[in-house]
Amino acid sequence: MAIIKISDDFDMKKIADSGQCFRAVEVKPGVFRFVTKQSVVYMKQIEPGKFDVSCNVAEWEKTWVEYFDLRTKYAPIREKILQSCAGRPYENYIKEALEFGKGIRILKQEPFEALISFIISQRKNIPSIRSTVEQMCNTFGGYIGTPYEQINFFPSAHTLSHTTMFDMSSLALGYRGAYVRDAIEKVNARAVDLEILQYESDKDLLEILQRIRGVGPKVAACVALYAYHRLNIMPIDVWIQRAIEEDFNGNNIFYEFAEYAGVLQLYIFFYKRLAEKGYWLVG
Repeated sequence: MAIIKISDDFDMKKIADSGQCFRAVEVKPGVFRFVTKQSVVYMKQIEPGKFDVSCNVAEWEKTWVEYFDLRTKYAPIREKILQSCAGRPYENYIKEALEFGKGIRILKQEPFEALISFIISQRKNIPSIRSTVEQMCNTFGGYIGTPYEQINFFPSAHTLSHTTMFDMSSLALGYRGAYVRDAIEKVNARAVDLEILQYESDKDLLEILQRIRGVGPKVAACVALYAYHRLNIMPIDVWIQRAIEEDFNGNNIFYEFAEYAGVLQLYIFFYKRLAEKGYWLVG
């Protein structure tokens, strides 16, 4: 257990609800669980900028500073975005979205988990994605006990390579089952080497990911942004397409923000999806 301080944008509820990850949950009021690789942390905010975490300082520095991208300052990114849209017709809209989503960060997720999760995400809503991902972990992933729950880690490509379509039938993946199977096979055989991909150019990264059956531009862009931290790459899903059509007069304005197009995309996605639903802001 440790007490850690975070001086930059950081809102656990908004991060958990942002739609970029599917295993972050509020396990009890004010206590949030995050999982990556073989690590799990529980966090509770005890005062502004100060958090009680379930790991020691060494583990926080080794795993969670990287996962939460705490070496990147998001308050200055928001300011740069605002400066870039000053005087534009959509300035007020973006200002509202940035304020609504303040506290969100782009997580640095494990590539295989991100890949499989976003393949599963196609034509599913977020609660359904969460349920399917959690069921995959519970069925095939190793587990540990914690003071709050028994939790299973996301299974590796090697582990899943020993399963059959019948083994995975309980996940009700439908047509996505063939896509998940192809991803498992290609990653396990290193036909798509997820470790090497971190060194590829944006263009090659996206092209190689799309060699996997069922991985199109949107899923590839999600993996590039949320696993490989390519902040300039922006996925276009139904919510972003709706924002382009309804709020930006049919213009894809995101590319005007260059290196932070992906960050702005997440703010807009979060705002468009939740602002009109009475989302309860915290922090």
